[in-house]
Amino acid sequence: MSHGPRSGLAAVSSALLAMSRHLEVRDVLKTIVASARELLDAQYAALGVPDDHGGFAQFVVDGVSDEQWKAIGPLPRQHGILASMLHEARSERLADVRKDPRFEGWPSAHPDLVDFLGLPIRDGDEVIGALFLANKNCPRPEGTCGFTEDDEELLGILAQHAAIALTNARLYERSRELTIVEERSRLAHELHDAVSQKLFSLRLTAQAAARLVDRDPARAKGELRQVAALAAEAADELRAAVVELRPAALDEDGLVATLRTQVQVLDRAHSARVTFACHGVRALPAAQEEAMLRVAQEALHNALRHSGAEHVEVTLDRRGGGAVLRITDDGRGFEPRTIRRAGRHLGLVSMRDRANGVGGTLTVESAPGKGTAIEMEVPGG
Repeated sequence: MSHGPRSGLAAVSSALLAMSRHLEVRDVLKTIVASARELLDAQYAALGVPDDHGGFAQFVVDGVSDEQWKAIGPLPRQHGILASMLHEARSERLADVRKDPRFEGWPSAHPDLVDFLGLPIRDGDEVIGALFLANKNCPRPEGTCGFTEDDEELLGILAQHAAIALTNARLYERSRELTIVEERSRLAHELHDAVSQKLFSLRLTAQAAARLVDRDPARAKGELRQVAALAAEAADELRAAVVELRPAALDEDGLVATLRTQVQVLDRAHSARVTFACHGVRALPAAQEEAMLRVAQEALHNALRHSGAEHVEVTLDRRGGGAVLRITDDGRGFEPRTIRRAGRHLGLVSMRDRANGVGGTLTVESAPGKGTAIEMEVPGG
């Protein structure tokens, strides 16, 4: 390798670790491109993810300023050298890309590329991207490519791991989409129950008013006022469904805002009072925020569906560099050891697994007639 064995291995290790840290597809693409450019000491690097219409669904560059990128214009199409890498699934190493018969030019604002190294990123037999570099920062004799066979081999290793990182990121995003669908379904069910209860009460009250109209007009008038009030409440719930029945977008709203919204929805949907308080919590790593949200949802489901609680309280507090989530209720409680022996877990196993999976801890305090407190602590980033 052109970097020497020690520095080369260290650089490869750093690049692979950097790719493995990210779960968002866009972040993974940026990390791959930046790692490739630094690793092979190139002036420019880019990665394109093809779509099914002859273009690119995503195209990420490194070494080009934002102003240059805006001036270049629309994303490239799948043609020339790029098309060759995507469709023939082979690497390309060229001394001067402009002299290749497949070269079709580029926009006037595009930087001038000379020596070129590119190869496809493959997941099995499927080409899921094209990674290329240009203008190696090194002296080179006329007519030769600055990129060497060692560089090509090194980029091939990086591309193999890039394929794994990109595939994992796609699976993560797909999993999150499914979780969002599941959460929408859960919230829809809660709101449906609340609105259905109010409509049922409205129907009974209207029937009572109809029976009283002739023999007791005064009472009938009172019942009709109740009908109007119930109808207004049902309308409010339907508006809440339109406004607040949306995905739990942790990446956009963060844990605090997402928890607050869900508690507000549940408070309206149930007869129990559900409250939320937060004190000094800063943003946490994405995996920890997601785990905390899922634990809160499971604990809230148990409290509202099974405990008979009149008040459920959710608190989120800063503790050191991390945070502690606590869900308490004044319901009937249970004996945790009895629950375990009976093979009933009330989601406690999955909650504990989620906490452990992000370096956190979960504790459960409960006793018959004493309510329940579930606490999850994470260390932060």
